[in-house]
Amino acid sequence: MKSEILSVLRNTEGYISGQELCERFGVSRTAVWKGINQLKNEGYQIEAVQNKGYRLCGYPESISKIELESRMHTKWAGQNLICLDSIDSTNDYIKKLAEEGAPHGTLAVADYQSGGKGRRGRSWVTPHGSAIAMSILVRPKLAPEKASMMTLVAGMAVAKSVKEVTGLDVKIKWPNDVVINGRKISGTLTEMSMELGAIHYIVIGTGINANVTEFPEEIKDIATSLILEKGEKVDRAAIICAHMEAFEDFYDRFMEYGDMTLLKEDYQELLANQNQQVRVLEPGNEYTGIARGIDELGQLLVEKEDGSIVKVYAGEVSVRGIYNYV
Repeated sequence: MKSEILSVLRNTEGYISGQELCERFGVSRTAVWKGINQLKNEGYQIEAVQNKGYRLCGYPESISKIELESRMHTKWAGQNLICLDSIDSTNDYIKKLAEEGAPHGTLAVADYQSGGKGRRGRSWVTPHGSAIAMSILVRPKLAPEKASMMTLVAGMAVAKSVKEVTGLDVKIKWPNDVVINGRKISGTLTEMSMELGAIHYIVIGTGINANVTEFPEEIKDIATSLILEKGEKVDRAAIICAHMEAFEDFYDRFMEYGDMTLLKEDYQELLANQNQQVRVLEPGNEYTGIARGIDELGQLLVEKEDGSIVKVYAGEVSVRGIYNYV
C-alpha cells in the first residue's frame, strides 16, 4: 500500500485528494492516512492541505524496497525485488535464490557489500550509502557459448542509465567497463549455471561508484565516481531504476537473435575505443591497431596496419587515453 501511494504522489503534479486515493486503491480514508504517516516516518516529506490533498515535497536518499518499487517502470526486470542493508555478495545471494527457483528478472540490491567479486579474484567493496551493488537473475533460452555477451548488454545498460540520470559523458571500454573521462565507474561480473549444454540461469552483478569519494591507492588512478565527476551527489535509486529499464530493453532485443545484431549500433555509439588506437594483449601475441567496433558476437574488430581485420574475443585490450595507456 505504501509503495502504491508513494508512486501516485511521485507521478502527480501538485496535490491529489485523499478521496481520489481512496477510490484508486479501494480503501478507506483511514488506510490512506496511515499509509501517508508511515511514509512520513520513513523520511518522506508530504504536505497535507485541507481541500487540496497531499503533495510529495521531498524524499530521503534511499534504495529501500518502497523507494525502488515506487520508481520501477519495467515489465519483468526488478519486479521481484530484494533490498538488503548489508550482504557479502549480491551475486552469491541471487545464485542461492536461483537454485531455489526464483523467477527470471529477480533483482537484489544492497546498500553495503563486503565481499563483492571482480575479475581475477579481485574484491569489490561497496561502502555504506555511497555505491550501488546489485545482481539480476535471468533465465535465457540461449546456447552457453553466447552467455558472455550478457556482460556487454549489462555494460550498455549501465552506460545508458548513468548518462540519462546524470548527463555525464559516459563511454564503454570494450567489452563492458563503463568509464567517464577515461576512468572506470562500474564493473560487471557474470556467472552462469548450466547442465547438458543448456543454461540453467545467469547472474549478472553490477557495481557502480555512485557517491564514493575515496579510492584505495592501487586503483585511484584508474577509478572515479559519479559524485567526483559531477561535483554533487547522485540519486542512486534513480540510476538503479533507469538501469533496469535499459537492461530490460537491451536484453529483450539481444534475445531476438541471441546475439548483438540489434544492439551493435547502440553499443558502438557508447564505445570509447571506436576508431581509436588500441593495443591488444594476448598470450604470446601483442599488436596495435584501430578499433572498428564490434561484430554480432560482441568481438572487437581491430584493423591492423596492413589493413586486415582481426576479431578479438579473449585477452585484455589496452586503449589509448584510457587507464593511463598513452
